[in-house]
Amino acid sequence: MATDYDSPRKTEEDHESLQAIQERVPEPRPGAEVDDADNPDSLEMSGQDLANIELDVVVLPPQADEFTCMTCFLVKNRSQLAKENKSGSYCFDCEG
Repeated sequence: MATDYDSPRKTEEDHESLQAIQERVPEPRPGAEVDDADNPDSLEMSGQDLANIELDVVVLPPQADEFTCMTCFLVKNRSQLAKENKSGSYCFDCEG
């Protein structure tokens, strides 16, 4: 038997009201930790003061077999070079 994917999947009797769905979902407990994965900007540290921590980062100059794409600004291997002109170098992903 063929399935008609354009037909409605639920009948009118199957629809629940928003209020009925909200009643089934438990309310979060006060003080409970809420996972905020949809909002990565709300990252909070665990109260630690990190102001006095120094980070050592080694920055390497561009290598002979690398270029920086002028559209995405990623450093890529020369094998990814699609176009190079006086305005800059462009990778295969950005040359489009």
